[in-house]
Amino acid sequence: MQSHQFIKYAFRIRTRLGVVVDNLMIHGRDEYDAQRKLRQVYHDCQIIECVCHHGSVRIPVASFEEVANLIVR
Repeated sequence: MQSHQFIKYAFRIRTRLGVVVDNLMIHGRDEYDAQRKLRQVYHDCQIIECVCHHGSVRIPVASFEEVANLIVR
């Protein structure tokens, strides 16, 4: 039996009403799982930033554009 490790993600979002909310902490198996949980609470929000927390170390999550730039090089 495998144990699923949850990772903590800190989100900075803009709600559909335009309010910016900082430091929303959500646990998930991966970034997509955490985003799914976030969107269940904040419908139609815009994710401004996502930071992955492994223990006490903060690791910024790469955006699609950053990954695409690495591939193109």
